[in-house]
Order: sequence, then C-alpha cells, then structure tokens
Amino acid sequence: MYCSKFDPEQMLFKRINFSSATSPFNFQESIEAEVEKKQVKTFTPPGGKNMTVFVDDISMPFVNTWGDQITLEITRQLIEHKGFYFLTKDERGFFKTIENLQFIGAMMHPGGGRNDIPHRLKRHFFAINMTPPSQRAVENIYGKILEAIFNPKKYSPEVVGMRSFLIDATITIWDAVKRRLLPTPAKFHYNFTLRELARVFGGIFVVAYKPDYKVIANCLNIKEKIRPELFLISLWRHECQRTFVDKLINYADKKTFNDMLDRVTKEKFRDSLGFEDEQLMTDNLFCDFQREDVIDEYGDIVEVAPYVYEAVPDVETIKKKCNAKLAAYNEKNPSKKMNLVIFDDALFHLLRMTRVINSPAGNILLVGVGGSGKQSLTKLASFCCKQIFFQISLTKTYNENNLKDDIKELYRFAGPLGQ
Repeated sequence: MYCSKFDPEQMLFKRINFSSATSPFNFQESIEAEVEKKQVKTFTPPGGKNMTVFVDDISMPFVNTWGDQITLEITRQLIEHKGFYFLTKDERGFFKTIENLQFIGAMMHPGGGRNDIPHRLKRHFFAINMTPPSQRAVENIYGKILEAIFNPKKYSPEVVGMRSFLIDATITIWDAVKRRLLPTPAKFHYNFTLRELARVFGGIFVVAYKPDYKVIANCLNIKEKIRPELFLISLWRHECQRTFVDKLINYADKKTFNDMLDRVTKEKFRDSLGFEDEQLMTDNLFCDFQREDVIDEYGDIVEVAPYVYEAVPDVETIKKKCNAKLAAYNEKNPSKKMNLVIFDDALFHLLRMTRVINSPAGNILLVGVGGSGKQSLTKLASFCCKQIFFQISLTKTYNENNLKDDIKELYRFAGPLGQ
C-alpha cells in the first residue's frame, strides 16, 4: 500500500514472490525483465529511475543437501556486487552490472518447519520484527466490524448486546490455540494468525449481514425455537470449528481444541448470560443450499434458489437433501454416475466443501488417503453450488503448454462466458 504511493517518475516498484520452486534463473529472469541497457554492460530500470524490489517469502527457497539456498545466493550477489553474469550465448560469463535497485524482504519467523535465511544475506538488511497487534487493538478492530454488522436498527437489544461477548470469546480461543497447538515439522501448517480471527468473524458476517437478516432474529430453520443469543453462540462455535478444527490432522488435536472451545464457551457465556451448560453446548450445522428452486407447472425453473448460509434443522433433513442432489447429479451425468453412500462423516465434509466453494475467492486443499472420497465429494459439492467441475487429465506427454491451454479454457468459462 505504501509503495503504491511512489511517484512513478522517481521510483518504480517490483514485487517478487519466492516459493520452494523458485530457481536462480527465475530470479535473474524477473530482474532482467525490469531493466534496460544504459552502457555496454551496465543496466538500470527504465529511464534511469530507481526501483524498489520487494521479495516476499524470502526464506522459502529450497535448502539443498549442503544446506544452501542457491536462489538466495544469487539474490545476495545482486545486492552485494550490484549485478550477476550474462547467460546469453554470445556474452556468457561477462558481468552484468545493474544499478539503482534497493531491496525489501519479508519472511515468517523461522522454526516449525520454516527455513531461516543465511547470515551472509541477512547482514545486508535492517531487521524489523513485526509483532502482532495487542489484544486491545484486535478488540477495537473487530468491535468496529461487529458494530456495523449488529446494527441496532436491524437487531434486537439481545443480539446487539452479544458483540462484546463474541469478541472476547474469539480472542480467548484464538490465543489458547496459538499457545497450545504449536507448529512442528509434521504440523508445519499449525500457524494461527489474525487471518483465523477474521475467518471466524467472516462466518458470522455471512449469516448476519444480508437482506435476509431475520436468519438470526427468528433463528430460521431450527425446529425447536431457541433464543437469538443461543443461536449466535451456536453459530460462533460452528465458525470456530470450521476455522480451527478443519486444519488439525488427528483426533487427539481435535479433542484438545473441542475441550478448549467448551471451556471458553462456559467461561464467557454461562455466568454473564445466565445459561445452563447443556444449552450452551449446542452444535448446529450450517449450509447454504437448503432452499429450493421455484418451478412452474411445466417443470421449468422460474426462480433460481438463492444461496443463504443458514442453520440446518437436523442431520437427517440435510442428508435427504444431499441424497436428492446426488440423484440429480447422476440423472444429469448418466455416464459418470457416482454410487455414494452419504454417511455422517461424508456429509460433514460435503458441507465444509460447499461452504468454501461458495465463499468469495474460496479455495480448499483436501488432504487424505486415496479412496477416501475427495474427488467424488468435490464433484457433488460443485454440483450443489452450480459450479463447473474441471479436472486436469494427466497423460505421459502432458507438459507446461497443455497446462496453459487448460487454464486458457477456464479463463474463457469464467470471463467471456461469465460462468
């Protein structure tokens, strides 16, 4: 954001993202693409201007057998010697000087399976440790967001009064998870940042902030009517589980989290709101494809059902709906019929996947043993969300050009065809 305010007549900006696959050639190529010849072997950014190069995830490049990150060695050479060697056939081996560059790097803290960077590179930078915001700052940030969501014009005083309890409870559980479930080389993704906090509140936001806001006011879709405060607690518990539990890789860690969630729920809501433990421990499921299309007497769709993220009445009701979706899928794709048994675990995974697919910029990585239903459930989830399902068909000759052709075809669907 700061760099976007540079005066382009004075300072240019280039961002490079490192990954474990970034090679020295990739780095050299991306720098060379931004410079032009000034003298025979001296190059600068266009017009002799200055350029700030921002290297994100600078610690990511692969560490080889000898403990070197070769991509970082060419980065260091460019910073230290202001250039690298020509790679073109005619001039190979001559030194190519590049002037007017300055560098900013960013990386995660090393440890828990994440690399450090060599001291020979680190010595060229001022190191600034970016600490997460204080609890008070976080409370202020999310306080403002919930203030906008739980607008007193829309909601009853009971719902509006839940704001401070929800913020306090979410920060407490987030803090407990960060301290207890630490990253290790086997669990390197156990990394709980402010993004996780945002996801919990984002889930509450999806239910609460829309024209159909009576979802909370009337606790729609729950057979036994409950108080709005209890409905919100149940929604909050569900969003915490989706944000934290779905990342965890074994039942022991999941049990640890669920115990923490139960403890925080009792601590934060029981005495303040005067509920019994049994009332607080409600675990409702939520999903967004429960409404039916409006069909006329000729069987044509008059009005497509909206996707409204709301509570599920009970497991059996949603299971029937999913079986109906499966039957519709098989009818539409007779050559690719799926004979699935939607047992409880498969159902819960299906609900998680539809939740992500229908989220803005939603993306999901399914990890599991072969044959556990990842592909089949993805096809069914895509069908429930009225999305096109696409899968790369791998062959022995499949190469980078084939991948680009596939991506081109997907762009055509998503762009000009607007699907």
